Amino acid sequence: MSSTDTLLAPMKGAQHSEVGGVKLDIVRAGAARVKRVIYPPGFRWSTHMKPTVGTDFCMHAHVGFLAQGQIHMEFADGCIVEFMAPQVVSIEPGHDGWVVGNEPAVLIEFDFENDTVRNLGMPERHMH
Repeated sequence: MSSTDTLLAPMKGAQHSEVGGVKLDIVRAGAARVKRVIYPPGFRWSTHMKPTVGTDFCMHAHVGFLAQGQIHMEFADGCIVEFMAPQVVSIEPGHDGWVVGNEPAVLIEFDFENDTVRNLGMPERHMH
């Protein structure tokens, strides 16, 4: 089995869900959650999640390790950031984002649900 196969394989003990074409596997770890998030090729937050969420931008913080793929982020203030695996990511609330290329982007993410920004000492919104 290749590393890509294991990266996408079912996770033992994880809570599995799918939202807007994004596959989520979530495991509790103390007060935090460890998530494997698989964004499919062609995924764009403003196209696939905005209608469900109802905000102009994604208002969640994302902190973790991009294990596969490439993602492009655009913030409300016009700032652009790109991440390419393997790379640590720290993304403040207030962004649109999409998968670049033809392979899924796989993010191993750590969060504290609605307290992620506060617990990780991140700004409430992206700022220059």
